[in-house]
Amino acid sequence: MASSPDVHVRICGQEIIKYDLEIKALIQDIRECPGPQSKLTDLNSQVKQKFNHLRMRIQDLAELAKEQDKESDKLAILNEMEGHRKQMLSNQTAWRKANLACKLAIDNWEKDELLQGRDSSVRQRKTTKESLAQTSSDITESLMSISRLMSQQVQQSEETISTLATSSRTVLETNEEFKAMTGTIQLGRKLITKYNRREFTDKLLIYLAVALFAATVLYILKKRLFPFI
Repeated sequence: MASSPDVHVRICGQEIIKYDLEIKALIQDIRECPGPQSKLTDLNSQVKQKFNHLRMRIQDLAELAKEQDKESDKLAILNEMEGHRKQMLSNQTAWRKANLACKLAIDNWEKDELLQGRDSSVRQRKTTKESLAQTSSDITESLMSISRLMSQQVQQSEETISTLATSSRTVLETNEEFKAMTGTIQLGRKLITKYNRREFTDKLLIYLAVALFAATVLYILKKRLFPFI
């Protein structure tokens, strides 16, 4: 049966996965961001917030590892934490690269904007709007996927907690049955001890009666056969 710390470790791991997926989605948005600079700044602010949450959950996982009684459980959680930490570092590298690519694209777009005439600028804005609409659609789809994943994770957590509650009730019922069986065994032991004592007493009385009977017979025989003694 799983213990309470195991449930906390699993929930913590699920939250880490959630933040990891959200960060990846935001990095992809940055990589495809056509501008303006304010949009890029807003995306970067969201990424920083997600990284802060992710870093705290990884630290929580490290604290849970310290609370484990078994060394094998502690090492398993630490290995999991190290994997999440490496993934976080990889996401940070991808984040920097996405920012460089986005800033380069924005700079190029601004240069083209200056070089081209008004008509070209209008066409570019139209293309930008279409790109923004497509990006918004992609972001919405990504968030819906993350939402479905989180819903599945929450459902799995609820099922795990329900299983733990059922197992706890089963253990309690089994413990009560053991207590009842122990009482019955102790009562049976007392009865057997009582019967053994009574059997010993009965045997002693029989031996005494036989001895008395034998003494009586010998006395009668003595009086009849040897009256002069």
